[in-house]
Amino acid sequence: MPETMRDRDRLLARFLVSTEQMQQIESKIFAAGMPVAALMEKVGGLIARRFQILYPRTTHQRVGILVGMGHNGGDALVVARELYVRGYEIAIYVPSEQLSELTNQHYCYVSSLGVRIVDNVKDLTDCDVIIDGLFGFGLNREISGNLFEAIELVNKSQIPVVSIDLPSGIQADTGCVLGIAIKATVTLCLGIWKLAFIHEQAIAYLGRAELIDFDIPLADIQQILGKQPTITRMTADRAISNLPLPRSSITHKYHEGHLLLVVGSAQYSGAAILSSLGARATGIGMLSIAVPASLKPVLLNYLPEALIIGCPETEAGTIKSLPELDFNKYQAIACGCGLTERPSKVVKQILAANCPIVLDADALNIIAKLGTEISLSNRSQPTILTPHIGEFKRLFTKIPTTNKLGAASAATQASGAVILVKGARTVIAHNGRSIVIPDSTPALARGGSGDILTGLIGGLIATDRRADLDIAEVVATAAWWHSQAAILAATERSELGVDPLTLIHYLNTVISTDSNNLDCDI
Repeated sequence: MPETMRDRDRLLARFLVSTEQMQQIESKIFAAGMPVAALMEKVGGLIARRFQILYPRTTHQRVGILVGMGHNGGDALVVARELYVRGYEIAIYVPSEQLSELTNQHYCYVSSLGVRIVDNVKDLTDCDVIIDGLFGFGLNREISGNLFEAIELVNKSQIPVVSIDLPSGIQADTGCVLGIAIKATVTLCLGIWKLAFIHEQAIAYLGRAELIDFDIPLADIQQILGKQPTITRMTADRAISNLPLPRSSITHKYHEGHLLLVVGSAQYSGAAILSSLGARATGIGMLSIAVPASLKPVLLNYLPEALIIGCPETEAGTIKSLPELDFNKYQAIACGCGLTERPSKVVKQILAANCPIVLDADALNIIAKLGTEISLSNRSQPTILTPHIGEFKRLFTKIPTTNKLGAASAATQASGAVILVKGARTVIAHNGRSIVIPDSTPALARGGSGDILTGLIGGLIATDRRADLDIAEVVATAAWWHSQAAILAATERSELGVDPLTLIHYLNTVISTDSNNLDCDI
């Protein structure tokens, strides 16, 4: 059990719950003696305090409250009361005439205080900010009728909206929009992160997401989710602990891993450079790079310390074949960036290597043509596939991609590989577990970003000498590192200013920043 609030925060940040799991956890709390009314008061008070920080009365005097019939509406009414007694001008809209007993009690008390109750959501359009307390995590039906019209009007108003737990209209498990949904400016997720927050279809509605911790006992969470939850979020402390830091004071290059990159072509020489620079950022002890012979001078110019292997090449400037290489001397091999789809024989050779391999870009397209499951069937060492959604569809033609989390899980089960599916919410799946990278930036939506990630993954795997190596953890660490560097770069330079070379410069900056912010041994 954690000994400090900081430890609790770190653990809590990793958890994700489904609707059913959250209901089970709440049932345990209430069965243990916590009154529902007391919990509602606590949650409402925490939301009100956070709201006052986000939207001070000096700048956001008038607050509209959307109140639903259930406990989410009850939370909103507690917030309304707390803000009213602190001087905010409150206007409440209750679209339903049938409120739950506890929510109705709060409604009656707020009414007795003289808080303004409006009959039409249009009467909230003169507010400075709106609090959305219509629906929480239990919504499973499509929104229609007057509720649809009310949400549509709020969205069109452009007024900032703070949603309680989830934007109303978002399904908690899938992130799907049930007819229509509030487009929140801020979403205050209650207690534990819901699965909706990791689904890309919900991103446009969530705004900035924050977790409101109302002190659910960690023992209750772990009893429902298990000691090893099947779906978790990658966090800074978790990622930093997976990095090869600190180094031994008596280490040397042969103890810090040897990675082989098989990359590049005349047409895509930049991909070879970027993947190599990504690998270099991991502090890899030895880096060998196999490229078409004509690219050798180019690579040496960028990476003078690397062992550049000039390969026979075709007239088109692609690798024709690999020279005789002893794959046993490498701790990992990464292949595919800028390769083109011509060197299928080269990819077949690499599939036979007795070490972990990372396949990206053209290597993925090659094995898709060869047959993904057949190509990987004889692999005894870990294989990491890093597709974007288009590549995924070519690799796994029978697996639906509407739910990225489910698709990644199905793909790892079918292939035995570690599957990393890129996107605004990158998912890593392996051995019945999934890890989600909860933050990203559109700054990564440019050519070359994925090449850097391939180098990071290969470098971290090659440098990791732990006997109990969890390959999915290492892959997720690389993806977290990649996204955080881009976020930091975009913050300092704008989303338009994060070209791949800039991203590389920020890789070690973000590690230094996050390491210094953690009061733990790394």
